[in-house]
Amino acid sequence: MARILVYTSPARGHLFPVSAILDVLVERGHSIAIRTLGSEVARAATRGFDSAPVDPRIESIEHDDWGARTPTGALKRGVRVFGARGELDGPDLENAIRDVRPDAVIVDINCWGAAAAAESWGGPWATFCPYPLPLGSRDAPPFGPGLPPARGPLGRARDRLLRPLVVGPYARQALPPVNAARSSFGLGPVATADEFLTRPPLVLYLTAEPFEYPRSDWPANVALVGPCEVDPPADPPDWLKEVERPIVLVTSSSEFQDDARLVETALTALADEEVFVVATVPAHEPPRFQVPDNARVESFVAHTPLLERAVCAITHGGMGATQKALAHGVPVCVVPFGRDQLEVARRVAVAGAGTRLPARRLRADRLRDAFRQAVTCADGARRVAQGFAAAGGAQAAASLVEERLVGLRGAARVTG
Repeated sequence: MARILVYTSPARGHLFPVSAILDVLVERGHSIAIRTLGSEVARAATRGFDSAPVDPRIESIEHDDWGARTPTGALKRGVRVFGARGELDGPDLENAIRDVRPDAVIVDINCWGAAAAAESWGGPWATFCPYPLPLGSRDAPPFGPGLPPARGPLGRARDRLLRPLVVGPYARQALPPVNAARSSFGLGPVATADEFLTRPPLVLYLTAEPFEYPRSDWPANVALVGPCEVDPPADPPDWLKEVERPIVLVTSSSEFQDDARLVETALTALADEEVFVVATVPAHEPPRFQVPDNARVESFVAHTPLLERAVCAITHGGMGATQKALAHGVPVCVVPFGRDQLEVARRVAVAGAGTRLPARRLRADRLRDAFRQAVTCADGARRVAQGFAAAGGAQAAASLVEERLVGLRGAARVTG
């Protein structure tokens, strides 16, 4: 059996889905060493992983794009964060490789320096992507603003015209720090963002059709395995037994993004609805909210017991929370605030699995209307759930790691 080293960015939304894959690999007899955010090291150890924190200086670099006033400003801040972290995570992974002596390495796609370290190492390696992959395609709109897919000649002309305008600024910002990291490990530069994304021999893309747009030009190294669902170990809360109404789950980001007004607006919008609202606010303090009688606000509650009884989830558009709801066949109302959330929201709408309400238009009456419409999209949510199940999830991802990185051709495979 193999010893596999995994390196994540300091984000729970990235650690949790890859942990589901690692659980399967441990069950199959492989040894897992992981480097991740310090607050999760002890919990990772309980899963049987040899766990240690990433360089603490990486965590001290705050992802502060929420404070920008414009999309361009947010892009610059985000690139600056990943570039600064990349100067540290590359040497950090290099040290881990030296200590662990792995047979294979799996790297978070947001760790630019660590990706360079993994490539220069020379052994089998992969990346994992838990959000919409910003990879160009003739069959998909340019990534970023959440455009609907093109229809007909006019739509394709729109994509051709907008692609350099949308992709160009990102490339100009991101390629210099990416190539600086590559140069520090003796690697040549990449000319485009797409070239960078397709360098790994395997990219585990944690989604699937029909949530992701169908494409005829997926690179051979990209494997759509569906979301890899995991909840941190926790018993359902006692108060849940007393709830008789249908549940609406409201989520905000696990990393601070100044999205508390989504929870505040949802509590107001649904106060007179025949539902029970459960809002989770891991990056905020619950006492700040005025909570009506048909609601609870918690720092954290495991989502699965709630989704088993939910009629809708209202999310900020984080890929993890949104896909978890859809994997349970629960329709979603998405209120995107930035980052990749515009793309997540559009995919929900295009799949007929819910509704989207841009954060700039967030108001109680509008959110109430969007919620009511989303509830009618249960059939679309179930179609997405079926697509996710067919992709195979953590079992399929683990098999790909075995087949392409470890060389175990007889690995078990889930086909749906």
